[in-house]
Amino acid sequence: MFSLTVFSLALALALPAPAPAAQTVDTAARNGQHDFDFEIGTWTTRVRVLRNPLSGESPNWAEYEGTSVVRPLLDGRANFVELSVAGASGKIEGGSLRLYNPQTRQWSLNFASLRDGMLTAPVYGGFDGKGRGLFYGQDVQAGRAILVRFIVTQVSPREARFDQAYSTDGGITWETNWIAVDTLR
Repeated sequence: MFSLTVFSLALALALPAPAPAAQTVDTAARNGQHDFDFEIGTWTTRVRVLRNPLSGESPNWAEYEGTSVVRPLLDGRANFVELSVAGASGKIEGGSLRLYNPQTRQWSLNFASLRDGMLTAPVYGGFDGKGRGLFYGQDVQAGRAILVRFIVTQVSPREARFDQAYSTDGGITWETNWIAVDTLR
């Protein structure tokens, strides 16, 4: 228990937040600069968003559909995702700037919402060389500090999946709150 407490404290104090040891992606052994190249293009996007994350209530999901357009920047060392989806609950519009750091061999994912003009806290990580990326960071939800885990999976050359989850217990348990499935147009 002591090592878990020390680990949780270290995780909470570190910027950027590292991935829990058992789930770390080995980014040091490979250059991941082109890991997001598979996603360049225009995609049909279906999104499910948990409307009441970390509330302890029964899950209440909202569904959206629209478009994601992914453009390369800076010779592949960055890219920009333009997201526009709509559903019965309204619209989600925003952009995600993804930046590759060649020294750490990690990506930072940074999302800005047009709804409130705010930039979310970034998540950091990389891909495993098999089409799966793990990214972790810190944020605040309803006034409390949380960990964020974002998983990107290249399902096929024409399909990608994005899962976001929150943890309030240092990464022991996770609650998924965002699921997006992109299909190449």
